[in-house]
Amino acid sequence: MPLAKREAAQKCRGIVGVDLKDRNVRPGRGGTRLWMCTVVALCLCSVAAPSVQPQEVPPGPAPDANPQRIQKGKPLKTETEMTLVTVTVTDPYGRLVTGLEQNNFRVFEDGTEQEIVRFSSEDVPVSTGVIFDMSGSMSGEKIEKSRLAAMQFFRTANPQDEFFLVNFNDRAQVISSFTGSVDDLQNRLMYTSAHGMTALFDGIYLGLSQIRGAHNTKKALLIISDGGDNHSRYSENEVRKYVQEADVQIYAIGVYGEDLGRSPEEAEGPSLLNGLTQMTGGRTFAVQGLNDLPDIATKISMELRNQYVLGYRPGNRAHDGKWRKIKVKLRPPKGLPPLTVYSRNGYFAPGH
Repeated sequence: MPLAKREAAQKCRGIVGVDLKDRNVRPGRGGTRLWMCTVVALCLCSVAAPSVQPQEVPPGPAPDANPQRIQKGKPLKTETEMTLVTVTVTDPYGRLVTGLEQNNFRVFEDGTEQEIVRFSSEDVPVSTGVIFDMSGSMSGEKIEKSRLAAMQFFRTANPQDEFFLVNFNDRAQVISSFTGSVDDLQNRLMYTSAHGMTALFDGIYLGLSQIRGAHNTKKALLIISDGGDNHSRYSENEVRKYVQEADVQIYAIGVYGEDLGRSPEEAEGPSLLNGLTQMTGGRTFAVQGLNDLPDIATKISMELRNQYVLGYRPGNRAHDGKWRKIKVKLRPPKGLPPLTVYSRNGYFAPGH
């Protein structure tokens, strides 16, 4: 294990709180895993002799001349539409709960329960955009500790992960397009200074646009900001609409100042960031002390690697472009304390 990841693992003790597989929980027969399948091969052997008639093969579907190969991190193209929902489960202390099985989950769309036909809990490559606040309100120790948090997040990556970096003050700009080079990201972060106004909405909007070029199926944004906005071209409603249309988890680290020293825009920061992250199944982590920033970044990185993916084919097949509400509920094993589920709250159905 590389040194950086070993150090990160040591810092993360207590983040992954419960692994039900270690508790010898035996779920019911309904817990079929995503990538377990049975392959039946039919071998026909014939003997070349004039007196033997060829055996007739019963009619059936012709084999696919170009079958798809399942590749980690690559989407499958299917004729039947499927909705995928990424889910995080935590215990009362906010620690991650791993080891749950398919039959521990229930998915509802517009109030109607759906059949879960795909399930996975494996660690897959992630494409992540970091949206970094460089405005004047982040000056001083705030910006220094925030840089350290971003670097800690990059260092806990897997080899197949990729990142891009957007910063914002008076305007938002892409500082680095997708890359796997942590050194390059670090250099670009270090030679910037905090000044100017706060175009947070523009930064998020630019990040959502940039994430469309991701090479991995799993996508996320990490916002590091005090949450205020006073200089964006895009409105909060426009950003929320874009978030609803994007299949992206959003996390945020809220670097909030003292209540008495906040501007009106900064005072709205906590509710603003909470609202955006909850829509996508992500979370906002408020910083209690600036020295906690790197550990929070590590916690978010660990969370992205300990999630469940549920897949279902919607019962409502209408291509009406309407909003479909999603609700994930748990059917937890006996003996566990109350658990909390985080998942995106809906999606837009395909249009005509």
